[in-house]
Amino acid sequence: MRKQDGNYIGGPIGVIHVIRQCKSLKQLHQVHAHMATAGILWSLHHHSSLLLTNILTAFTNLLPTTNASPASLTVTAYYALSLFNLIPNPSTFAYNTMIRAHTLLSSPLPALAIFVSMRRLSVPPDAHTFPFCLKACSLLPALPLAQTLHSQAFKFGFGADLFVCNTLIHAYSVNKHLHHACQVFDETSLKDVVSYNALIDGFVKVGDTGRARQLFDEMPIRDAVSWGTLLAGYAQSRDMDLCMEAIQLFNNMLVSAVRPDNIALVSALSACAQLGELEQGKSIHVYIKQNRIPISAFLTTGLVDLYAKCGCIETARGIFESSQDKNLLTWNALLVGLGMHGRGHLSLHYFSRMIEEAGIKPDGVGFLGILVGCSHAGLVSEARQIFQEMEVVYGVPRELKHYGCMADLLGRAGLIREAMEMIERMPMSMRGDVYVWGGVLGGCRIHGNVEMAEIAAENLMILKPEDDGVYSIMADIYANAGRWEEVARIRRLMNSRQVKKNPATSLVQLNY
Repeated sequence: MRKQDGNYIGGPIGVIHVIRQCKSLKQLHQVHAHMATAGILWSLHHHSSLLLTNILTAFTNLLPTTNASPASLTVTAYYALSLFNLIPNPSTFAYNTMIRAHTLLSSPLPALAIFVSMRRLSVPPDAHTFPFCLKACSLLPALPLAQTLHSQAFKFGFGADLFVCNTLIHAYSVNKHLHHACQVFDETSLKDVVSYNALIDGFVKVGDTGRARQLFDEMPIRDAVSWGTLLAGYAQSRDMDLCMEAIQLFNNMLVSAVRPDNIALVSALSACAQLGELEQGKSIHVYIKQNRIPISAFLTTGLVDLYAKCGCIETARGIFESSQDKNLLTWNALLVGLGMHGRGHLSLHYFSRMIEEAGIKPDGVGFLGILVGCSHAGLVSEARQIFQEMEVVYGVPRELKHYGCMADLLGRAGLIREAMEMIERMPMSMRGDVYVWGGVLGGCRIHGNVEMAEIAAENLMILKPEDDGVYSIMADIYANAGRWEEVARIRRLMNSRQVKKNPATSLVQLNY
């Protein structure tokens, strides 16, 4: 942007070219600062609207896609608004850019407020306005707003626009109004892969994997998102049959020569972890290596979870240690895996590393993994400290699963009275829980505490009268105490309540 004879070489076109060459927000800020201090905006004041709109557009295109701190987002949004307010008589394009910028910054209300301002000033919307507004609406979510925007799109003649229809399907799906989403989908004469993907995602989110699969099978063309969305639905269902279906679907995806994205890969790994399909999981790991797929925190978490749940805790640790990209979920996967394997001391070590080295604040899942590890390792004093610090130091509220784990730990250690005192201190809404009383009953069985076992069993029979395990444990406790009349009474009680003993099951994998 050199000056020659009082004018800038290239005029506004040359300045716009420089703006569009910026590769980062930092570069754009430097260019904008130079334009302000060198008087370029003043000397080209007849073109100021065009220049500022281009700066705003470049700014929006350079917004980071990664998560940023709330303070950083506020400053970034303020900069965008400051630019916009300098534009004399902003065009529809400028308004659209501002709505898009706030949507990308996860600020849906300011984005919609800009749309309202746009309508008050009678600035006409175009085919791009409504998709940006509907994306903002999907972040809230708010069904009445989606319906209002839908009617506005019809009013201005954009009701049949493909991009508007696709974002409408998504907005209705996010609000779990699949009837409206299906109506828009069925009335759209032109459908593309995005239309199908949006509706499949809607069915997956409400747990209707059957309808999602039916729609998937009807698709004339599928992309990686289509496969990944359905895979995620199967894996998140926690249903063993659907997890088997997920693995089969993933294999079909590879046969179809569709390169899986991270969602598909992690969903397939999750299905393998839930089923204990170690060999299938290993083959996915090999595929990742052979195709040189970058190992993100998302993929690392899936691999750590797979190997930990399938009994290969050292392999899980190796993958964790070799990863350069870890987030809270990655640390949780390892902490839970170590807890499952009874590695209490090691889970405490990684917990300290997570806080001190990585600077990551723990959540309820991480604390549960540590408490489980301490329970299996008999680390009572360490568990007490962790349980106490959850709320006091880290501000993480205790949930029923944490109380249940502590009850199990104290019961195993023979500290039945302490477990009962903990239950007395629990919030009233949490006291009647199967896992908490089950932990106490299990401890009573180990240490032969008949009196406390009767209290725990009485509460469990009220909560879950059809559970045959309570009756079996009480019969064992009475038998070990030589109270045979009570054993007979328990068996009569089972018969009178028609409680049937559920057969145990096990899974053996052959041909490996």
